[in-house]
Amino acid sequence: MARTSLLQGLTVLLLAWALVHCQAPLEPQEEEEEDDPMEETEIETFLVPAVAKVEPVVCPGECSCTEEGAVDCAGVDLMDFPSELSESTRILSLQNNRIELLTVEDLARLQQLETLNLQNNRLTTQGLEDEGFTVLEQLTYLYLANNKLTTAPRHLPPSLVSADFAANSLTKIYPYTFGQKPGLKSVYLHNNKLTDAGLPENMFNGSDSLEVLIMSSNFLRYVPRNLPSALYRLHLKNNMLEKIPSGVFDSLTQLRELYLQNNLLSNEGMDNETFSQLTKLEYLDLSNNNLSVVPQGLPRGLILLHLEKNNIRSIPGDALIACRNLEYLLLHNNQLRSRSIHQAAFHGLKKLHTLHMYNNQLERVPRGLPRRAKTLMLLHNGINEIGRNDLVMLYTLTELNLSYNRLISPKLHREAFRKLRLLETLDLSGNALHSLPLGLPRSLQVLRVKDNQLTSIPEGALQGMSKLREIHLNHNQLKLNSIYQGAWMELRALTTLDLSSNQLSHVPSDLPESLEYLYLQSNRISTVPATAFEGTPNIKGIFLRFNRLSAHSVKENSFKHLTNLRVLDIGHMSHSDPSGSLGPPSGQEEEEEEEIEIEEVGEGFA
Repeated sequence: MARTSLLQGLTVLLLAWALVHCQAPLEPQEEEEEDDPMEETEIETFLVPAVAKVEPVVCPGECSCTEEGAVDCAGVDLMDFPSELSESTRILSLQNNRIELLTVEDLARLQQLETLNLQNNRLTTQGLEDEGFTVLEQLTYLYLANNKLTTAPRHLPPSLVSADFAANSLTKIYPYTFGQKPGLKSVYLHNNKLTDAGLPENMFNGSDSLEVLIMSSNFLRYVPRNLPSALYRLHLKNNMLEKIPSGVFDSLTQLRELYLQNNLLSNEGMDNETFSQLTKLEYLDLSNNNLSVVPQGLPRGLILLHLEKNNIRSIPGDALIACRNLEYLLLHNNQLRSRSIHQAAFHGLKKLHTLHMYNNQLERVPRGLPRRAKTLMLLHNGINEIGRNDLVMLYTLTELNLSYNRLISPKLHREAFRKLRLLETLDLSGNALHSLPLGLPRSLQVLRVKDNQLTSIPEGALQGMSKLREIHLNHNQLKLNSIYQGAWMELRALTTLDLSSNQLSHVPSDLPESLEYLYLQSNRISTVPATAFEGTPNIKGIFLRFNRLSAHSVKENSFKHLTNLRVLDIGHMSHSDPSGSLGPPSGQEEEEEEEIEIEEVGEGFA
């Protein structure tokens, strides 16, 4: 009996224990929700970030947005500044819209904004609240190019790194537009209407880090003063500059590039010390001004000097003497005569390899040319003679252009080119030569003698030219019997032969095996024999238009073996015909003759 009572007691205890434990998980939840507000707060604090991560990004309907804070509303035809922007916006792209108004309220909530692009809108000065940008304390990049602003904002945030106001109608800049910006690196003000009166005296005061300043295409008459010493690129081209004030560049010791082209600068508008303190200047462009003499006091570090399109009539002996690092000197389109160039003008310029002097009034090759030159451009002058020693010191020359001068064969000495052993390209086009000159360098790869009066290629004129790849003899008066036998066969590397617009009566018979393009149009050729191209298996293009060919004078198998042929131009008979027929064209083809310039000819043309 006692055992039975004990067992019953144990059973009741076990049931009670099980009942309590089965309900246990519910009790903490109830306590958590009702009895322990402190624990509730802790749980909410823990859950808030998790909810924020999955929260959708607030984004204007026409735009695209990223979780990183970039909002792209470019080119969606907006007329108003978008109002549904997240306060976490960092990059806002609004270019290419029709926005006319920007208020302080529009920007006030965008405290995290770093980049604002409003290029190519319709913003006016009246539609841009003057203090609008000052609320953007994180703003680093501001793009307002191609709007309708007439004056710049009075204040921009000190955090600014780059500002673009190009292509507006700006007439005035204020002291704090770009002043007191310690991190400012670049300012773009080109294509505006700025005058000297519209610039404050210390436009960049407190902005000593400025490196790039673009003020091209305005109405400035003087180079601005007090520019930051950190500048390394300064663009002032396309202004009305008449004068460079004394000492204006003296503090710009870091300047590497200076663009002053297309102004009204004369030698009187600068002094001998104007550029002398620019010790790091490498690029100077003074082209298209009113200079009459190469300026004095040019800096030693110059690498490229643009002086083209001035009225330069002389080069003094000491004008370039300091420019020991000069590599490119461009003097074309001036009024230079050979006798006005001092014999020592290029002395010491050991790095100068490119010299352009075309479109001047040179009557002969100037004396004292730089000995290390590789490219010499003397085309479009009045040179009528090249003596035996005129080119003798130019050992390193690889390209020489003497085209469109007044050279005649008797005045071109046969030994004039004897020292040019590295010359690769020679252009003698547009002169009055009657005979291809003898003594041409054997190193030539490209030879142009078009637009002359050539009536002969004398014996040996092309001898030894094993590197010649192109020869252009078009628009002369050459006949087959005026070219010595075997002339072309000697040119083992020749790929292009242009004999168009001459007086040839037949296809030349001694063409080299290497030939790829043959230009014979506008001659007097009346027949194309079957053997005409037997020796040119690599030929890709044959041009025979405007000759005296008829359907019966071109043999059917003249081109059959030319498996590389891609272009065959024989005028009204130009076609791709796998049957091999070269019969006369149909009436329709005749009507289309003027439209057909080049026909593609596939492999196996017969």
